[in-house]
Amino acid sequence: MEDADKGSQGHPDSVPEVGEDAVTSVGAASSTVPALTEEERQELQEELAKVEDEIQTLSQVLASKDKQLAEIKRKLGITPLNELKQNITKTWQEVTASTAYRRTSETLSQASLKATAAFTNMGSAITRKLEDVRNAPTFKSFEEKVETLKTKMTPSPSTSETGIQDDGDSPTAEASLNQPDNSPSQEEPMH
Repeated sequence: MEDADKGSQGHPDSVPEVGEDAVTSVGAASSTVPALTEEERQELQEELAKVEDEIQTLSQVLASKDKQLAEIKRKLGITPLNELKQNITKTWQEVTASTAYRRTSETLSQASLKATAAFTNMGSAITRKLEDVRNAPTFKSFEEKVETLKTKMTPSPSTSETGIQDDGDSPTAEASLNQPDNSPSQEEPMH
């Protein structure tokens, strides 16, 4: 019967039946561990206890070192904010020293120069075009008409400009403001 037990225990592909609980599954998985003698089992238990003690000791030492580190930083005036600033500065220096950053920076610099040149050329072209339009006969004619209209609409120099005070009660100032200008050249059609 031992052979039958060993055969079922040595079969790692055995699938648990539906409805079996996890404890039974775990028990079956642990039973696939090779059989240990009582002496080997005892040695492993001692080694397990020893490793757990070392882990606990190391955790205590680490906690003590963390406290010591915090105390030293406090005495030096190093705050978490200062550390963050230093980390950011260091990271930024590493980024700016990287090849990718330098390549990107050079590419952007070249693109900026090309864009500046393009805008300068475009501005020069627009300026030349506006000069051409301004020098065109049609524009000159339009400009002359606007100047003529402006001259006609600008009031003649009043008496106040010649040094005589105008208190607003004089009939000539009031009459000139209320009189419409019916000259035929004002409504001249533009071609």
